Amino acid sequence: MENKSHALAAGTFVLALLALVVALALWLTRETGQLRVYELSSRDAVTGLQPQASVRFKGVNVGKVTAIGFDPQASGQVLIRIAIDEQVPLTESSFATLAYLGVTGLAFVQLDDSGVSTVRLPAGQKPPARIPMRPSLLAQWSDQGGRILAQLEETSRHVNRLLAPDNQQRLMTAIGNVSQAAASVEQLSTRSAQTLAPLVQETRATLQTVQDTSLRVGSSADEARASARAFRAVTERMNAAGGTLDQLAQGTDTLVATGQTLGAATLPRLHRAVDDAARTARQLGRAAGTVNDNPQALIFGNRPPAPGPGEPGFSAPPGKP
Repeated sequence: MENKSHALAAGTFVLALLALVVALALWLTRETGQLRVYELSSRDAVTGLQPQASVRFKGVNVGKVTAIGFDPQASGQVLIRIAIDEQVPLTESSFATLAYLGVTGLAFVQLDDSGVSTVRLPAGQKPPARIPMRPSLLAQWSDQGGRILAQLEETSRHVNRLLAPDNQQRLMTAIGNVSQAAASVEQLSTRSAQTLAPLVQETRATLQTVQDTSLRVGSSADEARASARAFRAVTERMNAAGGTLDQLAQGTDTLVATGQTLGAATLPRLHRAVDDAARTARQLGRAAGTVNDNPQALIFGNRPPAPGPGEPGFSAPPGKP
């Protein structure tokens, strides 16, 4: 009897301790906030994702995966149901990706927002609202790896065709031609060096001559600048107040005034004197003509003119036979 009582007490203690552990676990894992249910549909594999896996928004743990199955609306796609805190600011531009915990292979759902929309994503609908799921980084690497492998395979086929026996012979011929071309280029470079050496010397001499000429041109330019400065000084003196140009202008004004005076007073008098001298000369000319024709006019004066026809004493000259 005593052994039975000890066994019963031990069993009772174990059961009580087990109940306490279960209650503690339930208390620690209880949900302290209101959760909202959303669905994710992925056409890619969700390897490593398990129910009760974490759901994170921008790295913050906001919920858990409640169920994983197949999407009845899209054949071949995986349907993931998540429950997250209602305080998470999900909008119509939010999206989900599959991320992994280091090298463990365990996956979790990563939520993010592109910021395109500010309209909150509705919750409490039946069926729940869906969040688009984008390919994970591993899926992108897998797709790119497949394309890279296809390109490598295509490249290997091209290389195999290039290294075929017929092409190998052509390659060897081409390599021989290249070596001959290299030898020709080397010979050409040697000849060019021999030809260019005198040319370089002549070029140096020409450059020296050009330098000397430039120095002489510089000296001439300095002299031209000095002459220009002297000409500028002379020009400034000529243009200064009381200078040569002002004096020339004053002399010109004086000449103009003198010409106006001559034209207004002196020239008319000269014209009248010339007219009087002309009349006097004409009169002297007539007197000289009269004396030449009749010198007696100096003593007896001028004879009266002969009577004309019809006047007394007129006689017609006899007619010629």
